[in-house]
Amino acid sequence: MTKDMRILVVDDEDSVRTVLSQVLQEDGYAVTEAASGESALEFMKKESFSLVITDIVMPGITGLELLEKIKQLYPETQVIIMTSYASLDTAITALRQGAYDYFFKPFKDIELVSAATARATEKVRLVEENQKLVEKLKVKNKKLGKINRVFKSLACRDGLTGIFNHRYFQDSLKAELNRASRHEKIFSLVFLDVDYFKRYNDTNGHPLGDILLRHLARILAKTIRKSDVLARYGGEEFVIILPETPKANARIVGEKIRRIVEKYPFEGQETQPQKNLTISVGISTYPEDGTDCHALIQCADGAMYRAKNNGRNKVCL
Repeated sequence: MTKDMRILVVDDEDSVRTVLSQVLQEDGYAVTEAASGESALEFMKKESFSLVITDIVMPGITGLELLEKIKQLYPETQVIIMTSYASLDTAITALRQGAYDYFFKPFKDIELVSAATARATEKVRLVEENQKLVEKLKVKNKKLGKINRVFKSLACRDGLTGIFNHRYFQDSLKAELNRASRHEKIFSLVFLDVDYFKRYNDTNGHPLGDILLRHLARILAKTIRKSDVLARYGGEEFVIILPETPKANARIVGEKIRRIVEKYPFEGQETQPQKNLTISVGISTYPEDGTDCHALIQCADGAMYRAKNNGRNKVCL
């Protein structure tokens, strides 16, 4: 691991730099020498260093000033301070400012330098490993989040049409009813059903019937607002929640949808009784048609069947 650790030795004394460089190179480190704090910062702009060993007392930028700049610009780089016995207070100050360790000059035991360097580089290695683990966890969590979002979407989407399913509609209806009740708002419910859909399936085949339902879902999705909730209620029945929409406006929406569907060139629609595909639409409104989910659904469903019984291709309230 030491060959991957680059160390910058900073001291204005050639002899000190030479001794340290020799010792550290023998320990297996790649060493660069700098004769001043200014040149040290220039080196650090060009390449990264795992560890900087710097003297405290230097002309120009002092060791403490260099430490401060390194911690600002390269916070992951560890710093060891060299100081004299007479400057112990300065060494303590350096530790408080983020230095990893310190040792005294002149060197009484060069092995202490190797030991301090080994501890510092080991910390660098551990920090790098932790960062890699964190990055891996971030990637895994991102993938997991994406997978969970897909599963969540699948759980509330209809497999054939891609719009919301019956369960999501029921949950959304409860939420909208609670919101409307709490804030004294109104909303409408639109039920619609494909006229003579069984005949269409029997004549054209179920695969074409599935294609028809997918086309119809796309038409509905393009027609309504972003705030509206569109769902497949079951079979060829669809339902739309229209927040803050009175009955008169809901009827306009229903008529607009009915006309668009009536004019759309669905494949195989010439087999239908009127030679084109149509829908029957029923509408209910909160609170005038009911104050609970069951009553609103029953009312809209009943209106839809009145439309069918009155000749189909109609909107009933």
